[in-house]
Amino acid sequence: MKVLGLTGNIASGKSTVARMLERSGARIIDADLIAREVVEPEKPAWADIVRKFGPGVLGADGTVDRRRLGEIVFADEGKRKLLMDITHPRIKEAVRERLSGYREENAPVVVIEAALIVESGGLREFLDGLIVVTADEESQIERLMNRSAHTREEALARIGSQMPAGEKALHADYIIDNSGTEEETEAEVKKLWEEIIREG
Repeated sequence: MKVLGLTGNIASGKSTVARMLERSGARIIDADLIAREVVEPEKPAWADIVRKFGPGVLGADGTVDRRRLGEIVFADEGKRKLLMDITHPRIKEAVRERLSGYREENAPVVVIEAALIVESGGLREFLDGLIVVTADEESQIERLMNRSAHTREEALARIGSQMPAGEKALHADYIIDNSGTEEETEAEVKKLWEEIIREG
């Protein structure tokens, strides 16, 4: 079983690329979805977050208000690291369990989609290779403003808080440029899939 990481900066389009790879035949483990699951109310990570960040990061229903918590951690590197220390070991354990299940099924290719593969390094031990999705900054800003109702300034702050895309691309075994149309990206993904299968 070949295990590939899939990452990219905010609004680069990694989820779009993940869907295309899934249609090609890859199994997808969405680490960002797992990150939501591990902070559900009464889970250990939820309790740690409330203890460290205070009940102000909870919504009226008791769930973690991701936007509110995001505003705190994107503005403070120390707090961002604290959140990563709480969530990442739990995410890693859940990924390990899912990989084990796919191994039993003899899945040929599994793709772990995660935002911080390069930065945190925690998932690297599982990977045979890394796909990095890139997009030009204007495309990222536009997507963030459209999907999350961020102002241009907020979008730039989010983008600026992450490792520069060029630096992230240095860690890639494969690069997908998602600055163009969906059809262009689809063609790149198709080529990439053929390469992955050829390499075995």
